[in-house]
Amino acid sequence: MSEGQGAFDLGPASAREILERDWLDLTRILLPDAARPDWPIHNDHCFQRVLLDAACGGVWYDHITARPAYRHAPDAVLGQAVDLGREVLAGTADLSALNTQSLHWRAKHS
Repeated sequence: MSEGQGAFDLGPASAREILERDWLDLTRILLPDAARPDWPIHNDHCFQRVLLDAACGGVWYDHITARPAYRHAPDAVLGQAVDLGREVLAGTADLSALNTQSLHWRAKHS
């Protein structure tokens, strides 16, 4: 074993592993921590709902049938959701509008 490698070193992370890690960091830590009182949502699962719905163009579980959704979402969908979450953090995406659209899709769904 070369110096610096641990016994459980699995090598470099795949692009998918990095995308999933980014998703979890964004939705479980960064967005909830950044949530302002005027934001319509504050919990990790709400950010996940809104971002995945937006990336899917409708209720995410109509498009991603297995759970957890982030593990089974196509790379393009998860990547779009991550990008949108970064836009929310940067203040360039309207979280209120995204949440309203998500709730609208869900009201039509039931």
